[in-house]
Amino acid sequence: MAKSKSRGKKRTTQNRDQELIVIDEQAGLIFESEKELSAYFQSYIDTLEVEYQEQRSEDDYSDEEQLVLEEFLEPTLDEPDEVWRDDSTFRDLVTHLFIREFAEFSYVVVAYLSSDDDEPTFVLTHFPTKSPDLVESYRRGELIYDQKYERVQTAAVDGDALSEGDPLAMGLYISMLKVRSEKDIHENDFQKFADQREETIESPDEIWRKTDMDGNILVSFIREVPDHLVKELTYVAVAQEESEGGVHSLLFSFPSTDRTLVDRYRQGENLQAEEVVQENSH
Repeated sequence: MAKSKSRGKKRTTQNRDQELIVIDEQAGLIFESEKELSAYFQSYIDTLEVEYQEQRSEDDYSDEEQLVLEEFLEPTLDEPDEVWRDDSTFRDLVTHLFIREFAEFSYVVVAYLSSDDDEPTFVLTHFPTKSPDLVESYRRGELIYDQKYERVQTAAVDGDALSEGDPLAMGLYISMLKVRSEKDIHENDFQKFADQREETIESPDEIWRKTDMDGNILVSFIREVPDHLVKELTYVAVAQEESEGGVHSLLFSFPSTDRTLVDRYRQGENLQAEEVVQENSH
C-alpha cells in the first residue's frame, strides 16, 4: 500500500516544455517527474514502512480500512494536535511528525517540510491507528507545536502550572472545559477575572482536598464574588499538594457562573484555611 504523497508546487519551465515539482526550492529539491521524486525519498519511505510494520498490531486497521480513513490525512496536516521535529531518525533528513486525535482513532503523518515556508510538501508515510502505544512511538524529537498548550494559554495566569505547559494542569483544565455549561463565562474571557485569584487563595470560602485516580492530591480553593458585575460569580483555584510538607503548587484557576461545575470541585475532605500552606508556583 503506497503511503507517500507529493504536496509540492507545480512549476512550468521557462520555455514551457516541462512541468517541475517543487518540494523545497531553497534546498534544491526540484524534480522533473513523480518517479524521480519518489526515487529520491524511497530509502526513507522504506525505513519508515519497516518501522511501522514491526510495531503494527494485528487488531489495528487493515490496508483496506486505512484507505477509507485516508480522508483524515489533510485535516491532520491542516490542524494537528501535535507536531514533532525529528532530526535523529535519519542522519541527512529532518522530518516532522503530525499527530491528531479523532473520536475513535489517532492519525499520524510523517512529512518533509519545505524550508521556504515550513509547509509539508511531501508525505513519507501516514496512517490511522487505534493503538496509543504506536502513537507514542512517533512522539520523538522536539515538540514544536501542541494544540492543548496553545489553547490553555488563554486562561494561564502568571505563576500557575498551566502557563508552564504542565501536563497535569493542562489535562485537568481541558477536562473542566468539556463539562462546563455553554452559557458559562467564555474561556477567552478568563483573563478578565484573573485579579480574583489571589484573594480566592488567601481568603477562600471553602477548601476541598481529594486524591484522584492517579494518586495526585488536588486541593480546590472556592470563593464566591457577590459584588461583581457578573451575577453569581464564583472563582476556583486548583492546586496540587506535595505528599511531604503539605505545600501546594497552583495548577490553574477559573471563574464560573455554573453551580454544577463548581460543585464538581466540592469533593473529598472539606478543609479549614489554616491547614493549607501555599506556594505560588512550581
